[in-house]
Amino acid sequence: MILSHDELKAALDAGEIGFDPPIDEAEQLGAASIDVRLGHQFTKLKSVPGVTVSVADGLKTLGKLNVWDTVVKKKDGFGRPETLDLLPGDFILAMTLETIRVPLNMIALIEGRSTYARVGLSMHQTAPWIQPGWEGQLTLEITNQGPLTIRLTPKVDRPCQVAFFRLDGEVPEDHAYGSRDSDAYQGQRHPLVPDRNER
Repeated sequence: MILSHDELKAALDAGEIGFDPPIDEAEQLGAASIDVRLGHQFTKLKSVPGVTVSVADGLKTLGKLNVWDTVVKKKDGFGRPETLDLLPGDFILAMTLETIRVPLNMIALIEGRSTYARVGLSMHQTAPWIQPGWEGQLTLEITNQGPLTIRLTPKVDRPCQVAFFRLDGEVPEDHAYGSRDSDAYQGQRHPLVPDRNER
C-alpha cells in the first residue's frame, strides 16, 4: 500500500519516517509522495584516457583512480545560493539535502518529477528503491539528456520525490539495510563511500 498525504503526515508526526532537516510540508508534502531538495554536493566523472574501471571492485576503487571531481555549492558573496550549470550530456552524482530514514515496515521509491523530466533531466538512472532500514542522504545519478544547459540550485530545486510503501510485515533487523558489511551506502554523506571500517 502506498501512503497517501494524510498517512505520510501521520508517519512524519509520529517519527515513523524521518527527514533531516525537516521538510516544509506546505511545499514538499504531496498527494502520495514527498519532494526532496537538492543538496550542496556535486561529484562528476572526469574523462581520463586509458582508464578502465570495474564496478564489481566497488566505488572506492574509482576514488583511488582519481576519476572524480567533487564541488560543494554554498552561497556566493551576496548570500545567494551558488548554482551548478549542467551542460547537455553531462552526468553528475548529487546528494539530497535531506537525510532520509525508512522504517523496517516500509520500502520507499525515489522518482524524478515531471517538470524536470520535460527539459531532459533524469534523476536516478536505474536505482529507485530505498530499502527498509535505510538511513542517509540519497545519491541522485543526474543526466542532462536535453539540448539546453540546466541550472540547478541547492536547497531550492526539488527534482525528485519519494513514495513510501507499507509492507505486510516488518523486516527483521538482521535483514534490514545496513545490517550486512556489503550495505556500503548506509549513512552516506558522499557518493564515493569509504570502506565501512574507515568510518
